[in-house]
Amino acid sequence: MLQVLLVDDEPWVLEGLRSMVNWQRHGFEVCAEAMDGSSAMMMITKLRPDLVLTDIRMPAVSGLEMIEQARRTIAKPPQFIILSGYDDFEYAKIAMRNRVADYLLKPIDEEEIELVLARISQRITEDRITAQLWSHQQSLVINHMLNRLVQGESDEGLEKEAAALLKWQEDTEVRCVLVEASPHLHSLLPAIQRSLSSAGRTFQDSRNRIGIVVSAADMAKSQLEELLEQICQEYSTPEQQVVLAVSERAHGLRSIRKLYRQALDICTAKQSEGKSGVYWHCARSVSDGTEGGAKYGVKQLLTQIAAGQSDGMKAAAEEIFAALARSRSGIPAVTAFIANLELELCRYIVRSGGDADLFMQQMREGGGALAELEDYAALKAYMLRLCAEAADLFVRLQHEHEQNTIRQVIQYVDEQFRSKLKLRGLADRFHMNPAYLGQAFKKQTGMPFNDYINTKRVEEAKRLLKRSQLKISDVARQVGYSNTDYFISKFKQATGVLPSVYKQHDGTGKPAD
Repeated sequence: MLQVLLVDDEPWVLEGLRSMVNWQRHGFEVCAEAMDGSSAMMMITKLRPDLVLTDIRMPAVSGLEMIEQARRTIAKPPQFIILSGYDDFEYAKIAMRNRVADYLLKPIDEEEIELVLARISQRITEDRITAQLWSHQQSLVINHMLNRLVQGESDEGLEKEAAALLKWQEDTEVRCVLVEASPHLHSLLPAIQRSLSSAGRTFQDSRNRIGIVVSAADMAKSQLEELLEQICQEYSTPEQQVVLAVSERAHGLRSIRKLYRQALDICTAKQSEGKSGVYWHCARSVSDGTEGGAKYGVKQLLTQIAAGQSDGMKAAAEEIFAALARSRSGIPAVTAFIANLELELCRYIVRSGGDADLFMQQMREGGGALAELEDYAALKAYMLRLCAEAADLFVRLQHEHEQNTIRQVIQYVDEQFRSKLKLRGLADRFHMNPAYLGQAFKKQTGMPFNDYINTKRVEEAKRLLKRSQLKISDVARQVGYSNTDYFISKFKQATGVLPSVYKQHDGTGKPAD
């Protein structure tokens, strides 16, 4: 229901308005009454009514003064209807200047006020719908822009446009927060948006996590801590973990990608441990973690995993775990070490174009969460499976990358076959070994590189011979042969006839009927 405030210094007028008008018929309900402008102004500020019916002449602050004050001090003031016992043109002019919705003379005509309320109710409803549509459209634009920045798009114009939409300075100090709580996301998002106000904006990343970009100037760390703890307590249950990951602070929207990656790393690690809570970024990696990862040969292990070297990787992983066990650091320290190893592997996976979230989900589905493991044997089995699964994934990613590269090579050849192309030059261009590229190219196309080039050129030559009056030598040059005799030789080898014969016989190589 729309809220209406009644303001008049005569109690009988207020009583008459309350009882005479069928407010509900037009979607209104009376939320409060006031007998002077000062009290009415306090009620407007506190209750934020949609409509105010007010007398003009009242003690202390008049109705017109109250309207002017509301226009100056409230971002979205209510609609106003003036009730006056004076048909005074000066009053009407002031009312028009303050954009009042209507000006009614006392005594109030029941039919007249009903018509006015119907019109104003429709206007307020239409204004609300327009504002909601505009807000929704603006949210979509901001969501798109923030996702482009998160994905690493570096563009000064984009950063300026995003800052302008957010009403922030370009060097505003910001944090990024990621919220992981899949089943509750639909109810979490509006609650977070209401709490943030203008201090931050939400977006949803490619995995439908809620992202929050917070202005450090508009929301202190203590306020953010309180908000995030409240969200965690309200939505976290034994069946559903809620992870809220908070990045460090940095200046400008250009830093969003780095901050997002920090929050994502935390989300991935805490989910793998099966934990809920609010977690703040602190710089740490496997190599400088609690158990001194470097001295255990973690870098070598990561290199072997990324290269898909299963045998060497398994031996290195077993050696590292044995060293951890000998150190007698305890189950929590070993668990923390493996969690950091997971985090580092997830970074490798993302850099290689893989899906770290899907990888960790499959790890949990295949053997439970790391945090649930309570003995060395289970932790060792988990670590070995983690390394093996990651190595298999890197082999697949490498194969996919090579296949994508081969397809890019073929596409490039299809577009540039008229140019002087050499296999070695293509290998350099696409950062591949020439011998391997030649083998992969033949496997993908079914023919050696040079045969493929000649086939493309001969097909193009056949088209030109049928559809143009070009000389044979011109056709040869246009399809990529600098030597006409060589072109004629390759054309006859492919078609069984000379180019001149093919041209004379309507592109069939046979005499016309």
